[in-house]
Order: sequence, then structure tokens, then C-alpha cells
Amino acid sequence: MCAWFQEGFNLFQVDRRHLHSGRVLGKVGFDDCMARKRFKFGSSDRHFHVEQDGTLMVIQNLPVLRFLNFSKRRKRAWIIPPLNILENDRGPYPKLVAQIRSDKDKWSRMEYKIMSYGANGLFIIDRNTGQLYVTKPLDRERKSQYMLDVHANFASMVNAQAESTMAVIVNVLDMNDNKPVFTQDPFVAEVAEASAKDFVVITINATDLDDPQTYNAEVRGAIRVNRQGLDREKYPRYTLEVEAADMRGEGLTARGRVILTVTDSNDNAPAFEMAQYEASVPENKVGALVVKMSVTDRDELNSPAWNAKFQIVAGDKNGQFAVETGTGKQEGIITTVKGLDYETTKTYTLLVTVENEIPFAIRLPTATATVVVSVEDLNEAPVFSPTIQVVKRKEDLAVASEIVRYTATDPDTERSQIVSYKIMKDPARWLSVNPDTGLIKVKKGMDRESQYVQDSKYTALIMAYDDDVSPATGTGTLEIELEDVNDNIPSINERIIKVCNTESAPQLLSVTDADGPDFAAPYTVSLMGRSKNNWTATMDDTGTGIILTLIRALPMGDYNVVLRVADNHGLEQDNIVMATVCECTGNEVTCKVGIREGGIGLPGLLVRSGAVLLLLLLALLLLIFIRRRGGEQNEPLPPNEDIRENIYYNDEEGGGEDHQARSRYWLN
Repeated sequence: MCAWFQEGFNLFQVDRRHLHSGRVLGKVGFDDCMARKRFKFGSSDRHFHVEQDGTLMVIQNLPVLRFLNFSKRRKRAWIIPPLNILENDRGPYPKLVAQIRSDKDKWSRMEYKIMSYGANGLFIIDRNTGQLYVTKPLDRERKSQYMLDVHANFASMVNAQAESTMAVIVNVLDMNDNKPVFTQDPFVAEVAEASAKDFVVITINATDLDDPQTYNAEVRGAIRVNRQGLDREKYPRYTLEVEAADMRGEGLTARGRVILTVTDSNDNAPAFEMAQYEASVPENKVGALVVKMSVTDRDELNSPAWNAKFQIVAGDKNGQFAVETGTGKQEGIITTVKGLDYETTKTYTLLVTVENEIPFAIRLPTATATVVVSVEDLNEAPVFSPTIQVVKRKEDLAVASEIVRYTATDPDTERSQIVSYKIMKDPARWLSVNPDTGLIKVKKGMDRESQYVQDSKYTALIMAYDDDVSPATGTGTLEIELEDVNDNIPSINERIIKVCNTESAPQLLSVTDADGPDFAAPYTVSLMGRSKNNWTATMDDTGTGIILTLIRALPMGDYNVVLRVADNHGLEQDNIVMATVCECTGNEVTCKVGIREGGIGLPGLLVRSGAVLLLLLLALLLLIFIRRRGGEQNEPLPPNEDIRENIYYNDEEGGGEDHQARSRYWLN
């Protein structure tokens, strides 16, 4: 075995004023063949101590403690500077630590004694010489300080106090006799795989029972990333053995473990399984599946660094495609969001990128894939232009008149197909369409006042279809705004009334006209025939109501009142109002038994029916007579006006008799 002290490193020159306990004088140089740095040293002088690393320090100097004289006014004992004793001193014991002296020992023999608190015999004093001893090694970690009271008495007298009590404090100096102890074992921590160099992963804590004010208890530790490049996918976990040492790393040591789990960072870019995909999609289909693109990622499964996110970055300027991430988070699904048009674009080339839900932790390339989409041609339906054709026509437009040419075009420009037309919906059956040209005509007279017309608009659906094996059909809407003509006669709504024959109250009759406002109110009214002798009729302020008043007392019975009503363009019609006259006065109409309320009694009804039949029979005989004369004499019939004047029966206002308003019969 080879070992030696280094020359020139073992001579220390120190001022004697610095030779107090705890003073570090230097470091002893020592080597061996094994390059160790810690050794067990010994010292021949008990006042000095050498640590395992070669540190030389003063541990004991023999102090002389003297009693001092004080003024009588001072009551307390004098506290001298404390004594310092190094713990774990190897002795021999008892070991002299101090000399207690009284200046009065010059003229009288003294006796010394001590009182200790909690020392349990650790300290003794020679009663004659005053030498203070420690009886065994001290342990600072058990007790770091002792309090002693020293008494000096005259030996020649019993309990004769020579000096005031001296208080002595004994400090136990620390030796590095305790190893560090980890606060836990093992320590557990996580470190991101993308952590930078010198990143502090965890601070390791250890305790040391030695004096915390000295290097004996100074323990530090932290785990840092030594260099960048952790890879969770290769080494997901590290178990480190760490050593804690006091004395700034040169003292006593302890060992423990640190378990580090490498957490995932987004340090792997997702990659497409294929660089190019091809797909075909039928035209005009929205939501059609184009393609599913699978990717792989080496990061932690189902983490944000593993979940894929796709984007179409080129080839879709009109926004006709969409890409979403599948439920498995490793698949991109492209669908159509608009119908594709084969005649416009037959092929699309899309560029798709894939990234993760969180940004890359380090600089990585972004993976791309190309998707070539072919559009499949389908037989498309003809398209009307415009989809809603609006025209204005008069409601009395003649049958066979043209309304509009309403046509459609076939989007399949690369196919030679013929477009034909037919009526798909025509509620009133007023229209016809030419199957080859799309020309729409009037098939039957139109009527703005028809139940099939809403807000003066009549709506029909026209179908266009091609001649493909499986024909495609399209529809267009024809909306005809019917312009009103004066083809409806105003009419009185109330045809039966009851009045008193004395002081009769006026009756308000309402008038309606199916035509629009241009051919309706204000109306005019006039009484016809003998009705004007017994009644008055005027329009109210609105021009839509007739005020009918009985002006002469009539016998009780039923009467026909003939009112001629005309619209604002003079189109007129005679209206018959049946008035029941009762024997009463004023507004309260009370009719006697025998008069049917609101109508005609049974005898009157029978008389009226017979009169009507008789009138029809006379008209028929007259017509036969005229035709026979015309055939025999070859004379023309008189004009229509003469016929109308000569052929009518007017029998008005008879109490209980049959009354007939003026009627007009046209002869053909």
C-alpha cells in the first residue's frame, strides 16, 4: 500500500490570536495510490482536529476563568465568555477543559464546587485546584449547551463564600458525525421529453443532524437535464441513484433513488400512410364521402400530441370540400359540402396537411398528401330559367291566346338530349303547353275571382324532361298575375226583409261585387217599376250600402221590391228583395199569424208558382208562333232590343199576390 503527505502543504503559520476553538487553519495534503480524497486522520495534540478531507481546525484551548471583583451594588453574577468543547472527543477522560481561579487564593486556601443543570455528572471540578473536567464524550445532537454555576469558598471557614457565583456556559462544538438523510426515498418526478438543457427537473431534499450553521450539515441537490434529446418512445423511465454529501460534497454521504418518468412532448409529426389518394364522386351530391386518409404518430396514444388535425390547403378555392378528423383521431375524412358539376370541372387535386391538436414541441416538417378527385357524370334534370316565371295577363284573355314561352336547358352539355314539356300542376285546367317548344296557351277561360286564384295570382307547375333512358325531370313555376276586368255584376246580399207598415224603419242592404276595387264601389241604386211608388232607395256614405225605406202604408203581405244596382263603370243588375209588411209600428216588427216570417205564406207561394208556370208557357207559345211566321213569310226577326222590350212580365206589389220582378229573356 502506498500513501504519503504532500510536501510543502503541511506547514501552517498562524497568529496566536487566531488560535481559538473552531478556527480552521488549513488543509492537510495527503495522497494514496487509489486517488481517494477522504481519510481518517488523527492528531497528537488534543487542541487540534483533522477532518476526513484533511481540514485542520482548533478544537480546544485551555481557558483560565477568574472571579472578578464587582461593586457591592451589583447583585448578579458575572457571565464569562462560554467554553467550547468539541463533541465526540476521544479523551482520555476525565478531560480538563478549564481552570477556575479566585484572586483571593493568594492569601487563603480556596475550595471550589459546581452546580450543573441537566449535566448528570458530565462535569466535575477539583475542589482544591479549581480544575474543571468533562467526564465523557459529549453529543451536540443530544444537547448542544450546558449551564454551570461555579462557587469559590474559603476553605478555613464553613460555607464562607469568597466570591459571587460564576455562571459558566459550555457550548458543544459540532463534528461532522451525522450522514445526510433523504427526506423521501425514492423521489418521484416527471420530465418532458422536449426539456431544454439545464432544466431543473426536481430539487432533492436531505436533512443532516449536524449544526446547520456549519458545512457539516450543508446538503444541496437538484436533478437537471444534462443535454437535450430525451426520447419517451425509447426510454420512458429513468431510475437514478443519487448521493448526498455534506461539507459541500466532501463530507459524509448517503445514497437514494430518483424515479423520473419522461412525459410525452409533441416531438413526432403525424405521417400519412399514403402520399397520394384517388377517389371518384358522383356530381351534384352533397355530403358524399370522398376518401379516408389514415396517419400514424409515435407520440403518446390518445394525447393531444397524438390526435391528428387535418386541413385542405390547396385545390379547393370554392370551398366545395371539407375534411374532418375521424373518431379514432388518426383518420382524415373528406366529404363534399357543395354539389360538384361534371360539366364545369371533371377533376380536382387537393393538397391536405396533417398536424396535431397542440403545436410541435420542436421544429418538425408537416406531412402532406395529395387527393385526386374525379367527378362522375350523371344525367341531370333540365333547369328552367327563371325558376319562377311571372307574367301579367288579363283574366278575360281569349282561349288559345299565348301566355308565355317557358323553357328549360339541359346541363348535360356533352349529351345530345331533347327536352320536352308538359303541365305538371294546373288546378283550374286553364292552360296547355306545347311539348316541343314550351309555349303555354289559354285552354279555358280564366277567372281572377276563381277559388284557385290567390291575391290575383294563379300558379301552375311546368315539367321539363329529357329523352334519356332514365329521363331526368325538372320543374318550373309559372305565376300568372291576372288583371281584373269588369265581368261581375254587383249584387245585394239581403234578399228578405220585414218591416212595419206604419212609421217603417229604414233597412240597410249591403252590396258586393266579386271584381276588384276598380270595378266595384261606389255603387248606384234605383227603384224599378211600381216599387218607386212605395219605397225610397239611396246609397249610404260608404257607397256600398243601400238604405231602403217604406214610404207608404201597405196592406200586410209579401212584396217584391226591384232594385237596379250598378258599379262604378255602369255594369248593372236588377235585384229582387222580398219584403214582408206587417201590421205594426216603428222598429219592432211583429207579424200576425198567417204571414210566414221572413218569406211568403203558403197560399201566396202556390199563386206565385202558378204564375211562373203560366208565364213560361206563354213565352214558349209566342216563340213557336214567331218562328212559324218567319218560316212562312221569310221575314226577319226584330232586333234584340225589341224582343227584350216586348217579352217580359212585370207584376209588382200586390198584397198577398204573386209579384215578379222584371225579367229578361234572350231569344236565340
